[in-house]
Amino acid sequence: MKQSRKIKPRISRINKKPFSAEPSLNLSKPEKRKISGILLLDKPQGISSNKALQIVKRIFSAEKCGHTGTLDPMATGLLPICFGEATKFSSQLLGADKTYEAILKLGFHSTTGDAEGEISRVAAVVKYPTASTCEQVLEQFIGTIKQTPPMYSALKHRGKPLYHYARNGDVIERQAREIKIYAIRILSLQDDELHLSIRCGTGTYIRVLAQDIGQALGCESAYLTGLRRTAIDLFEINQSIALAALEQIDSAQRHQCLLPVDSLLKNFTPVTLDALATRYIVQGRTIPYLSNSCEKTTTAKTVRLYDEHQQFIGLGEVSSGQQITAKRLLSNTCLAHTLTTDHTSSNE
Repeated sequence: MKQSRKIKPRISRINKKPFSAEPSLNLSKPEKRKISGILLLDKPQGISSNKALQIVKRIFSAEKCGHTGTLDPMATGLLPICFGEATKFSSQLLGADKTYEAILKLGFHSTTGDAEGEISRVAAVVKYPTASTCEQVLEQFIGTIKQTPPMYSALKHRGKPLYHYARNGDVIERQAREIKIYAIRILSLQDDELHLSIRCGTGTYIRVLAQDIGQALGCESAYLTGLRRTAIDLFEINQSIALAALEQIDSAQRHQCLLPVDSLLKNFTPVTLDALATRYIVQGRTIPYLSNSCEKTTTAKTVRLYDEHQQFIGLGEVSSGQQITAKRLLSNTCLAHTLTTDHTSSNE
């Protein structure tokens, strides 16, 4: 008698995907664009400089960008954003002079020096300072002065920013540093509110300056209720565009907001090269410096380099021997047109 064989059920080995009622979506990110130039952004209040940068990067779908000169979240105003090739030269603005409009609340102290900290009254101001008194006191802050950086700052101590210690209630000893104040102008004065325009050098903390001014005026302290950056180097706030306005215009209009890369470098002498000199400098060779003036440079200096069609090439350095070497050039991709186009006339 034959025994019946047990037949095992055949299991299908199809890879089943989880069921979803949602239609298939294309979640690929938009293609990043290789763009170069400088956008002068009017940063709004309430966001960090890095947040503003990320928003702008998304709006432009930019592959590479960075900002120069951080503004606190409370502060508004001029924030240059460099795209593409402009990031190579952004360091030129890091040490640039800046201008701010600051509103000081006299007779009060803030733990952070601005409106974001804990506020307390430190002086019962019976008689508010006059404009004449303010002008006299402000004179002592003009020039090279010493300033101690605040605890609420990004300066590092043992690898950590000072604000990390400040939030934990720790106080780290800081050394006073030299800063330059070029001008302080009174815009308005009403009771305990002093509105100033301040032009200063790099490394100046306006929050600390506000506290020192409040103390010098006999009000024990002061803090910032408002801060707006109105100029950096040769750039001014009236050249900027607000973030909200930038989001509302189309791509072509946004592109028109970008300044050329060499607008960062207007403080350097321009030098125009012929076709052969352009090729040599791009190849890393040294070329003679033919100045438009009879004066010769006795120390090394930086110059802006252009080809014969006034296309920006990059920065060069002139030696005391009147020779130019490349210091910082645009990428080979950007220079491809300069290298491949025959700018010289044909031999006849």
